[in-house]
Parts: sequence; C-alpha cells; structure tokens
Amino acid sequence: MWLYFRFPLSFREVEELMLERGVIVSHETVRRWCAKFGQAYANGLRRKRPGHGDKRHLDEVFIRINGELKYLWRAVDADGNVLDILLQNRRDKAAARRSFHRLLKTTRSVPGVVVTDKLRSYGAAHREVMPSVEHRSHKGLNNRAENSHQPTRQRERAMKGFRSVGGAQQFLAAFSGISPHFRPRRHRMTAAHYRTEMTTRFAIRDQVTGVAGLPAAA
Repeated sequence: MWLYFRFPLSFREVEELMLERGVIVSHETVRRWCAKFGQAYANGLRRKRPGHGDKRHLDEVFIRINGELKYLWRAVDADGNVLDILLQNRRDKAAARRSFHRLLKTTRSVPGVVVTDKLRSYGAAHREVMPSVEHRSHKGLNNRAENSHQPTRQRERAMKGFRSVGGAQQFLAAFSGISPHFRPRRHRMTAAHYRTEMTTRFAIRDQVTGVAGLPAAA
C-alpha cells in the first residue's frame, strides 16, 4: 500500500512489484488496503508533524472525472504540507466559502495570513468568513499551493483519471497526507542529510502503522 501512495504507480504496477518480492496480491486487494488504512495512516503522519505556522496558501485546480469538470480546492501551509483538500463542482464564492469553513474546522485554528491567487471568489468569501485575517491576493506569492498540485497530476495520469467524485476525494485526502512524507525538499539537502531525514521518516511510518512494535523477522 505504501508503494501506491509513495510513488505514481497504478494498482497493476504495485501488484507486479509485490509479485517480484514473492507476495501475491490482487488488484482489488491493493484497492481495499488503500481504502481501509490510507486515511488512518495519513492522519497519523499529520499528527507527527511539527506545527504548521499561521500562514495558509489556497488554490484550486480543475480535474475531469468521467468527462465532467470538477475543481480540487487545496490548502497548504508555508512549507507546502497539505492541510485540506475538497472537490467541488464550482469555483465561485459559495465554493470558496465552503473551502474556508472546512479549513478552519480541519486545522482548528485561525490563520494569521491567507494567500491566494487573484480569483475574486476568494476575496468575497474571505470578507464573510475571516475578515480579521490578512488576505494577500497575488499569483506570484502562491507558488506553494500551485506546486502542491503536481503529485496529484502524476497520480491522475498513472490511474488514467479518477472514476468518481467520492473515490477521488477519499483517495486524494489520504494521498495528500502520505505522499509528502516521503518527498522532503531534496534539492535543499546534502546527501547525508537526506539519508538521515529519510531514516527518520521511515521510523515515523513504522510507528504510525504499528510495525515498530512487531518482533523482528528471523
């Protein structure tokens, strides 16, 4: 299951990789693992992260699901960690307001600064939901949120598109919490620092999944 969330692989590719290691699983088994454990593991990893500061970056991107255009609203912190995602039919004021409300509920805190692009829906929703919070509306300042869409696009291509709104929401909610855990900013690290960081992250993964408490194999 971790292979599926960590890399832009399809179910079949994960199945083949497991087979190479002598583990026989079916396409449906991998899907059920992801549905059953994905969100719980993502929530566990989020709880292990340090505080996410008081700055929020919000952005939306279109996704086609069975030929229908939907919009994926995403909120990230200053480090690019995904705080919340929400699939909606529109990108109007009501959709932006719903995204703001959901972000406040998910993070359980009021941000100090909200950064968005120049979509007017953000400004209208901001004045209603959190008028006391500073709002910076500028496309160049919102690269954090825009870059966070890239893993989703990679996954979308690997899966040859999403089949349903509910399935996409369920998968992306877990994927956005797990995938970044294995994607530190490697371009800013030395090789030694990267190896140490990944060792720490795999140890955290073992704690979240309960593997750390199991006896070592002979």
